[in-house]
Amino acid sequence: MSWAALTSGGKDSILSCQRALDNGKDVRYLVTARPKNPDSYMFHSANLDAVPVIARVSGMEYVEIATHGRKEEELADLETGLAALDIEGVIAGAVASVYQAERVRTICNRLGLALFTPLWHMNTGELVREVADRLDARIVVTAAEGLDESFLGARFDAALIARLKKVEASYRINIAGEGGEYESLTLNAPFYSRPITYTTSELRSTPDRHELVLGGFA
Repeated sequence: MSWAALTSGGKDSILSCQRALDNGKDVRYLVTARPKNPDSYMFHSANLDAVPVIARVSGMEYVEIATHGRKEEELADLETGLAALDIEGVIAGAVASVYQAERVRTICNRLGLALFTPLWHMNTGELVREVADRLDARIVVTAAEGLDESFLGARFDAALIARLKKVEASYRINIAGEGGEYESLTLNAPFYSRPITYTTSELRSTPDRHELVLGGFA
């Protein structure tokens, strides 16, 4: 039977999907929960229009689950969406968030599904290095002191990792973004047939958050 990968298009969920494929799993679905609430406890909301294109260039089926993004209620929406799929398990990009991992595991247990979280408790330095080595992932949201708009659009490579480590030393951020410091979007991965592209970009800033809003994905 097949598997479903939960993804926002960010580095962790895409790398987890790649590792599942490396592991021989038949990943048929890319599942995105689209919250109306941008401050959802469970789900990212930035640049989700990229995910249907990621699914298309990966030969997978895109499944979107609409949710209001209200705490705990959004979990029922996710469970309903997963229950409709003929799958044996779910892939999640959880690294350190106990809140997210426990709730996805509870849903999987209720539905009788396996859960694959290959990045769980991975060393953050090793994680960002693997992202740099295997993916074309870019920072698209920053929301922490020390991470200004100059980080937006930056690709994960040795130079970006060095910049993140400098911010970590001054402001004690998590360099993998596990404290909500930033969000990312993956433009290419080994399982894509080609990189995804975009035609428009817009910077949106508030005192506490900077976001690169991309459009025209293909």
